[in-house]
Amino acid sequence: MAQNITKGAEDLVAEANARITTIPLDEALTLVDSDDHVLIDLRESGELRRSGKIPGAVACPRGMLEFRIDSDDPDQKAVFNQDKTYVFYCASAKRSALAARTAQEMGLSPVAHIEGGFGAWVKAGGPVEQLS
Repeated sequence: MAQNITKGAEDLVAEANARITTIPLDEALTLVDSDDHVLIDLRESGELRRSGKIPGAVACPRGMLEFRIDSDDPDQKAVFNQDKTYVFYCASAKRSALAARTAQEMGLSPVAHIEGGFGAWVKAGGPVEQLS
């Protein structure tokens, strides 16, 4: 029997965007050296190798996010246990919208994501750290 998908990915992204904070790109560009923010790059390792990342951002593939946040999970990372604002980004701000909503539902706070994602960041001339 064929599946009857009742809600598409774009619907999920729209719902997430309605519930989370989106940081405008011009404001996000000022956060690179912020002591009050943790930038989280959700892209896969191949994406990071090809295009680099925002300087100082912590790499956390989207597929591992919930486990990295959960303090009861052996894969939890201390970076998610700080009194800071967590700013997620991906290539185009879709995965990051979903990730920010999930993180928020898990109790991580405050959270946000970058308008337009890494693609918009690069287009705006934001600094990029190349990985070796």
